[in-house]
Amino acid sequence: MTELVSKLLPAYLMANALLSRSHDDSESRRLSADTQQRDARACLPEHEYRKDVLRSYNFYQIYTLNDWSHDKAKMASTTSPESHHVSHSNQDLPHMNFRSFVAALKEDNDIVEINEEIDPDLEAGAIIRKVCETDDKAPLFNNLRGADKGLWRILGAPASLRHDPKQKWGRIARHLGLPPTSSMNDIIDKMLSAAHKQPIPPNLVPTGPCKENILRDGEFDLTKLPCPLLHQSDGGRYIQTYGMHIVQSPDGKWTNWSIARAMVNDKNHLVGLVIEPQHIWQIHQMWKKEGKDVPWALALGVPPAAIMAASMPIPDGVTESGYIGAMTGCALDVVKCETNNMLVPANTEIVLEGTLSISETAPEGPFGEMHGYVFPADTHQWPRYKVDCITHRNDAILPVSGCGRITDETHTLIGTLAAAEIRRLCQDHGLPIKEAFAPFESQVTWVALKVDTEKLRAMNTTPEEFRKKIGDLIFYHKAGYTIHRLVLVGEDIDIFNFKDVMFAFSTRCRPETDETFYQECLGFPLVPYMSHGTAASNYGGKVVSDALFPVEYTTGQDWELADFKHSFPVELQERVNKKWEEYGFRKEE
Repeated sequence: MTELVSKLLPAYLMANALLSRSHDDSESRRLSADTQQRDARACLPEHEYRKDVLRSYNFYQIYTLNDWSHDKAKMASTTSPESHHVSHSNQDLPHMNFRSFVAALKEDNDIVEINEEIDPDLEAGAIIRKVCETDDKAPLFNNLRGADKGLWRILGAPASLRHDPKQKWGRIARHLGLPPTSSMNDIIDKMLSAAHKQPIPPNLVPTGPCKENILRDGEFDLTKLPCPLLHQSDGGRYIQTYGMHIVQSPDGKWTNWSIARAMVNDKNHLVGLVIEPQHIWQIHQMWKKEGKDVPWALALGVPPAAIMAASMPIPDGVTESGYIGAMTGCALDVVKCETNNMLVPANTEIVLEGTLSISETAPEGPFGEMHGYVFPADTHQWPRYKVDCITHRNDAILPVSGCGRITDETHTLIGTLAAAEIRRLCQDHGLPIKEAFAPFESQVTWVALKVDTEKLRAMNTTPEEFRKKIGDLIFYHKAGYTIHRLVLVGEDIDIFNFKDVMFAFSTRCRPETDETFYQECLGFPLVPYMSHGTAASNYGGKVVSDALFPVEYTTGQDWELADFKHSFPVELQERVNKKWEEYGFRKEE
């Protein structure tokens, strides 16, 4: 201990000397840190870490040191404007810049530019919705009725699927700097790649493209901008379906980036979901205790890697910007807002600045949501956002997700990233899970888990015990909040092919006998059977369904699949495949 203190004390004293020079509480404090303080904090004993995070994620162990995060933030405030870093060329890569992302989709022949005038009142929404249901190219509306002085164009379906099976996940892969031919497993691996890396904090720059135009209070009217009405029974025009809210805890230790829908309320107000236990709700409650409205920004058209991180169920207290840096290998450029201390990606297309009220509410909804329904009577009171300023790029592009039946961004991002975190959670706890995926056909209410059956047998466990271990871990964790069914499958099942998942579920899982139900955990209220079903409670409605045969727990597979791949000699398969078109059958994709 004496040796540890002797190493720690000089660096700690130097850090505190710097800290004493600053009283600024803005997020810019967290953007630079003295190397000696960082090294000193790295020597702190394990009990200093947030214990709830320590159990699961090495990355989060590093990044949620409460004191370290706060002290690092204070030190950044001692940095003079002259010492701000300059922007680097990596900020123009497609996954780091929304405008470059649009250009990359054009290069992929994955955009349809529509130059004729399109009405944001349902017409744009109808086109986006049909694109989502047919896996067609992303529509870019260059001539929206009501657009004024660069506000705005619309890109629809920014992370939906492609029709080409070889590039099915291509638009999502482009969000992460991966080749368009990447598999879903490649995408999940990339999203989890930062889990054991040192976070890279964002880089504060003096200005950026998002400052090309600045509209102050009185210089804009949200009701006159081309905010889209996406479904005929929606309760309003939803400007926010694919941007990220930016809020910060009162003590400055935690900045959260998250996606939650919001519609126009009047000329300078939005109203939107602030649902318990989501992070924006948690921070809203912190400010409510302080008796102050929440400083807030809404960034629309952000770096694609940022919107992926904002969709991920990262644990409480973790700031997404450092995760993005670790995942991409470079710091994300950010700039300070005009009217508050929030920091936004410097190349954001459109930024709304203001406050999230702790006292004022307004009716919100209904809205056609991710599970494929609009309930016309679904109007609820939610907090109002006051917009004090709008900044935007020239010829700004508003990304829009046309939520509904599969497949749109609520499925490709929310479901996929929940599954990614569930995989990480299981693996960090030593459970034999190889892969995880939320089948889109389940409206991402399920996650299929591929089990390493060799490791399962080494556990010497029973099906009942294994189901309970899985369910207890996931359904009481944030990663499992939106998921209501876990399907356990063996290694002969491709979890990214819903036909395979349903085959296993329908033939190997005996209802009730092979299932473990959960009625005490918190359910996801947007799932229709939770909010409009027979039970009034928002708890329960979750199940682990075991589609593993009993022998997979003991001696191993004792069956052969009755299909082309497994019921015929390889030589015969190859001969049939080679002559397939000669027989007169269609060419395989």
